[in-house]
Amino acid sequence: MTHTASDDLALEAKQVGVDRAGRSVLRGFELALRAGEVVSLAGPNGAGKSSAVKALAGLWPHTGSIVVRGKPLGAYSLRERARTLAYVPQQSLLMRGVSVRDVVRQGRYAHDPSWPGLRTREAPAIENAIALAQLEALTERPWHELSGGEQRRVLLARALATEAPIILLDEPTAGLDIAHTLRFLSLVQTLARAGRAIVLVLHDLEQVRRYSDLVLLLNRGEVVAAGSSAEVINAERVRQVYGVELEERAAPAFRLREPS
Repeated sequence: MTHTASDDLALEAKQVGVDRAGRSVLRGFELALRAGEVVSLAGPNGAGKSSAVKALAGLWPHTGSIVVRGKPLGAYSLRERARTLAYVPQQSLLMRGVSVRDVVRQGRYAHDPSWPGLRTREAPAIENAIALAQLEALTERPWHELSGGEQRRVLLARALATEAPIILLDEPTAGLDIAHTLRFLSLVQTLARAGRAIVLVLHDLEQVRRYSDLVLLLNRGEVVAAGSSAEVINAERVRQVYGVELEERAAPAFRLREPS
């Protein structure tokens, strides 16, 4: 994706570092994310991908600078941050018995904190989020009865209900079958084309290649390569970072069927 110097950044990170339990898990992390762009964070387990996303979401303390839509992240109130940055975690410990619709409604809390009143009325954003995540048949199901993949889709819908311009997704396709993975990533691209700025943590390098405008490859807490997927995901870097050989077209490929 080509940009001019005048483009406004949705999110910018400079020299961000994260320490956990006295150990450095992220060092010198830098990112420039624009509206309409999908940026993927790739790398082996323990590379610092989730640490980076949690720092960007304001969930973990960090050093360095994170600026969101021209304003330092630390200057946002919690409610302002929730309306601006939507974070989808790897998993969520929601209460038993909470319905899918009530989980998605939580995404509107930053807009209207009168929770009892919010539960008694609908908002177009809630219905739109449910439809986008293809959850219409599950709205009254209890959260704890859903499969892991279904729970991922509910968490995405909750994020979409915030109508936040920036979405941070930590391994969103884990637990999804092939069809739902393709639909999910296609939805991510649709959201980006509509102007959202999106950060994805992905393990599948083929997904990284197909669905990213920009790729940051991390290893041992540092960004070792950044650029287009063609520039970053190549045989030499895969060998260096993952310790395996890249075999082009070694696995079957899939795409969604066209409507008949």
